Amino acid sequence: MNALLEARKVRVEFGSLVAVADVSFELTGGQLVGLVGPNGAGKTTLLRVLAGLHAPTRGEALVFGKPVLGEHEVVRHHIGFAPDSPPAYDELTVEQFLRFVAGAYALDRDTADERIDFWLEHLWLVDKRHALIKELSRGMHQRLTLARTFLPQPHVVLLDEPLAGLDPAGRIELRRVLGMLREQGCAMIVSSHILADLEEVATHIAIIEHGKILRWDTAERMVHRQDERRVYEVSVLGDTQSCAGLLQSVVDVSNIATNGRTLQFEYRGEEQAAAALLRQLVTADIAVLSFSAVKASLEDAYLRAGIRQVD
Repeated sequence: MNALLEARKVRVEFGSLVAVADVSFELTGGQLVGLVGPNGAGKTTLLRVLAGLHAPTRGEALVFGKPVLGEHEVVRHHIGFAPDSPPAYDELTVEQFLRFVAGAYALDRDTADERIDFWLEHLWLVDKRHALIKELSRGMHQRLTLARTFLPQPHVVLLDEPLAGLDPAGRIELRRVLGMLREQGCAMIVSSHILADLEEVATHIAIIEHGKILRWDTAERMVHRQDERRVYEVSVLGDTQSCAGLLQSVVDVSNIATNGRTLQFEYRGEEQAAAALLRQLVTADIAVLSFSAVKASLEDAYLRAGIRQVD
């Protein structure tokens, strides 16, 4: 498939500070990249370059194969960008603001009506249609920013901390909306520190630090350790000491921790090895209540990358 969004050796310098260090990648339709990294890693700067809002020191960003800067201004109409702290016209109502956005994209009245109604409903803003923007809570303001971003139906969507300020119900709804846009063929990059939410919707994860992409992989491969060791949990009936003693005698079992009648430990990732270990426990007359692999998480993968804090 042809790339919808492409970065070619994008570099951004602020004096001696390198905010983005020669980043290159391609995104096709249906891909959603979760962009994670510490404070000052370059996430916002990179998104602004991709949106055509900041000129790189060198390199370029392209949409549909055309530079987002220069004489191809029309390509920016295919980009939807939601900044972390978006501006809005406080004296307008929610509906008036969205109609202003629709006019900026030359949408006809019927199309504007249909899309405004759609996004007010899907982002839970119907009751705020006639509310002044200055009266909105932070979460409602964030929902309005998303409605503004999605209204023109962009092919490339760039969201900088879109989950910040949303309540749990709003986060669930946004995940559903992002899944819908992904299925429709949008190419998306979402920067967020709420890693559990990214894990549910992202097809790929990019970890960035000091302006460099440290790792870029599918979300599934990102969460699994390269040495194929996994964390297992076994719950037993009665004393856990016998189970812990047996586990300590098994080659390749490590990092055993006990919590009540549940033991957690690391072991080889192969299913056959795990099944053999379970048989060994049962044969030793240990009353096993449950035995399962603990699902790896994006948080684990992030911490394994050696980055201590998440923005």
